[in-house]
Amino acid sequence: MTERLAAADNEVAAGEVSAGEVADDDVAASEVTERWAAQHSALTDGALTDSALTDSALTDSALTDSALTDNALAAVGFAPADPSFIADPYPVFTAMRELGPVLYYPPRGLHLLTRFEHVHAALRDRRLGREYRHRYTPDEFGRPPPDDRWPTWAQSERWSLLNLEPPDHTRLRRLVSAVFTAKAVAALRPVVEQLSVAALRGALDRGDFDLIADYAQPYSVGVICVLLGVPPQDGPLLLGWSHAIVKMYELHTALAQQQEAERAAGEFIDYVRALIGARRQHPQPDLISQLIQVADHRDRLTDDEIVCTVIVLLNAGHEATVNTLGNGMRALFAHPAQWQRILRGEVDPTVAVEEMIRWDGPLQLFERWVLDEGVQIAGLRLQIGDRIGMLFGSANRDPARFRDPDTFDVGRGESTHIGFGGGMHFCIGAPLARLEIAVSLAQLRDLAPNLGQVQETEYQPFFVIRGLTGLRVAAR
Repeated sequence: MTERLAAADNEVAAGEVSAGEVADDDVAASEVTERWAAQHSALTDGALTDSALTDSALTDSALTDSALTDNALAAVGFAPADPSFIADPYPVFTAMRELGPVLYYPPRGLHLLTRFEHVHAALRDRRLGREYRHRYTPDEFGRPPPDDRWPTWAQSERWSLLNLEPPDHTRLRRLVSAVFTAKAVAALRPVVEQLSVAALRGALDRGDFDLIADYAQPYSVGVICVLLGVPPQDGPLLLGWSHAIVKMYELHTALAQQQEAERAAGEFIDYVRALIGARRQHPQPDLISQLIQVADHRDRLTDDEIVCTVIVLLNAGHEATVNTLGNGMRALFAHPAQWQRILRGEVDPTVAVEEMIRWDGPLQLFERWVLDEGVQIAGLRLQIGDRIGMLFGSANRDPARFRDPDTFDVGRGESTHIGFGGGMHFCIGAPLARLEIAVSLAQLRDLAPNLGQVQETEYQPFFVIRGLTGLRVAAR
């Protein structure tokens, strides 16, 4: 029988919680912890009969698996802010999967899903949602009021496809998908190849260079600039705004980072609004002009919706491409036999991309709220207002789904990983990200087959979005 849960940690300081949550977020965590404690106490005291357990779907196994305190998770090494965990979280994920399919993390008030089966199902469960305010007030939902310190950042997220729920999500995705199609992405290949060659040759001319800062970032931002119709010289501006804004998605965001994200969001919004105004006057063959013009049954995108769509396409698309390329090339350098398979033509770059995303993907956690009664995950009955956290990195290393999951096998050819999410929030930019990474691999193979890592590197000190600080390389 599991021990009674400890009270939630109340030491989360104001300004250290993630975006959209106020400092008393731990109060909600404490309430959930108390609920678990009550269930455990009742079970221990015999107050819950076998029938009651069956009716509530709270089996002894489910309680044992799910009602783990922060201390228990820390004991196996789950510490999202610890550099040693961030350096290699995958052994910890293995231990967590063995502990159970649903593990409670009190500091965030989060039920962590560790296994592929449950993450895959949760991504497609319409009773779960990224947002709740379209159906409940914060008070009805048992949440504190929204943090109103960052109104401009919130404005940049208001119409993001990553956060919306039906019917707004359905409408917005339909309109955006009408112009941002797989065919339109495929037509970008010649431009993507040209930008990749130019950036890679410029980097190779330096001899010793940073694969991320000197190649991947300018290349990826260049693609976005062409797609949106942004002047190439403004690429560094977009890059800086993106880096600042995405810090708000982390579990722990410092006050200075929140302030910088607020500033960056305001500048980005103003920039996109100016572009929209210019394109209304003088349309161009770019995505912003198409988003202005797209119509479906006399329905059109508003300027606010276009602004948020442009921001999410840059932030999600750029970060995914650059971090996948950096993490993946680091893996290839650490597994030279796998790189040789690509060099020999045994494995096509389009196939290798999938393993790069699965094995060390750029997105580690995706959260959703419980919006309806009757949600059960691995035998655990959740209540309206509970929050789940889907551990993509753990799910993609689940041996119940992938054979030898810790083996880096570029020829695995497994495209059913969840690196791009799933369900209605499946990444709309996935085709472009796959194209950019595949083109990069092909050109690194052709132009720099002897490239190798020349300096040890570290991961950025963040958990949710996983990427390297740099990757120093040179021809051998």
